[in-house]
Amino acid sequence: MSIDPGTLWDFNRPDESEGRFRAALATAGGDDALILTTQIARTWGLRRDFRKAAALLDEIETAISQAGPEARARFSLERGRSLVSAAHPADAITPEARARARAAFIRASEIAREGGLDAIAIDALHMLAFADPHPADQLRWGREALMIALHSGQPAARAWEASLRHNIGCALHALDRRDEALEEFRTALSLREATSDAAACRIARWMVAWTLRTLGRTTEALVEQTALERDCAAAGAPDPHVYAELEHLYRVLGRSAQADDCARKRDSLSESH
Repeated sequence: MSIDPGTLWDFNRPDESEGRFRAALATAGGDDALILTTQIARTWGLRRDFRKAAALLDEIETAISQAGPEARARFSLERGRSLVSAAHPADAITPEARARARAAFIRASEIAREGGLDAIAIDALHMLAFADPHPADQLRWGREALMIALHSGQPAARAWEASLRHNIGCALHALDRRDEALEEFRTALSLREATSDAAACRIARWMVAWTLRTLGRTTEALVEQTALERDCAAAGAPDPHVYAELEHLYRVLGRSAQADDCARKRDSLSESH
């Protein structure tokens, strides 16, 4: 594609992203136009208008059959996302929707791998965790995606490693394999620390500290969460999840006054959001 869709995205502002995609679409043709349309559909999914997303994909479905691998892979990926994603209310996802989404994500991954499109293949595999919510399945799909990332020479694919290790860590933790989860979270943290994304780094630190607490390593967890509380405040981004963890830790240590103070701060921040 002559335009990298990634350069037009702001996932926090899907409406503005749609505007950029439509501006690019005005002068695009062939596969480029099809790819841009899949991304416009995704903006509607992020805004939870899944019918609009599906309708846009329906409009290009006939043309997609004659398109190249990137357009076909992105089409299947967004078809799956229109059915199942993090934006969907969990109680609204039916078994039929999961089955259709699973087939679409697998198809997207296969097309992408055949076309040497490693990042799209990884994206499709990571989405399978939403179609297959059991932690054992999520672990399997996460590890499959990680292997592609680790063996790829494509920067966009390599950039997935921290996110994939985070997801693998969550699956391991849900399977009560917490020591293994901690290893994955620590690796994800190291990868985040090598970037300029301070917010992602703070999330990675929280995951490590949370896992330390669930392993019974209360003192270590308290040191980590206390440092994180200071850094969040310095960044102007106090986090209710940090205060929730601090409340747990202080109660375990019998420090009720500090626990109550953290609970108040947590509730205040939660209400403001």
